[in-house]
Amino acid sequence: MDLLEVLHLDELSHGLANLSMFPYFDMAHYIVSIMALREQPGVLQLSRVSPLACWFSSMLFCFGGAVLSAIMLAEPVVAPLSNSTSVLLASITWYLVFYCPVDLVYCCAALLPLRLVLTGMKEVTRTWKVLGGVIQAHNKYNDSMLVMIAIGWAKGAGGGLISNFEQLVRGVWKPETNELLKMSYPTKITLIGAVLFALQQTHYLPLKKRHLMLIYTVFTVVNKARMMLTGSSVSPFAAIESTIYKTLFSGHSSYVALTDEVEKTSMDKGAVNGTPSTKKSNEKGAGKHTPVSPVKGQSGSLKAKDESENAQTKHSKKKN
Repeated sequence: MDLLEVLHLDELSHGLANLSMFPYFDMAHYIVSIMALREQPGVLQLSRVSPLACWFSSMLFCFGGAVLSAIMLAEPVVAPLSNSTSVLLASITWYLVFYCPVDLVYCCAALLPLRLVLTGMKEVTRTWKVLGGVIQAHNKYNDSMLVMIAIGWAKGAGGGLISNFEQLVRGVWKPETNELLKMSYPTKITLIGAVLFALQQTHYLPLKKRHLMLIYTVFTVVNKARMMLTGSSVSPFAAIESTIYKTLFSGHSSYVALTDEVEKTSMDKGAVNGTPSTKKSNEKGAGKHTPVSPVKGQSGSLKAKDESENAQTKHSKKKN
């Protein structure tokens, strides 16, 4: 891209493209992922009761994307765990985060400045994972853009996409937390990255790979840092998502909108016409008195007369 060359960012994109993820960036990914697992409800107690289940959940958090993409490409599921060095590094990180004396590692990594750096490094690894998944699918299926997007998405956000299976390992079943039902920000941004890199690989996006890597990485790192500093969990694409949903998926047609307006107008007219008559009827009802039944009045007077006659009879008997 000429603009990047003018801004002297072409060398930066070259350096970013040749950057090695092992060991520092991979370690940052492991630390942030395992810390995210630890901060979920009940996980700390589980680590004391069943360390094996806790370790397995941590490995799914760290290598979930590689596992899911292997399943989708019909490759051995255990292939991501064949790299003994990476598994050993992730296991050491897991032990230090959960069982370090005085909880030193977790407390230090949880400090905001250090956590910002670690999270930024993790976002850098996201770029490599998404791009790696797209290239892997492109090598097998050439111009199948849908497959490239799916594999890139799975490899970059697999830990979130298989979260229900990971929860089952911990004895938790929460189907409502499925990422497809309500996507989190990492899942959304990974899907966008997969689409962009798939378009670039199929030459629909006129952009060099290293330039796209630089733009995407800078965006994800800056936006994630902004969200952490402001404490906001709102996606930057919320307004666009809302507009697309209301335009394409709300289910309202022009006929439905017209009938709704007609019904609303008729209801309003009925309410306006019915209000005065209701008031008048209430006023009339308030001004009238309920008449006393003549039968009830006659029976009451006859009863009083009989009582007076009985009293006179008793009085005359006493005199006699």
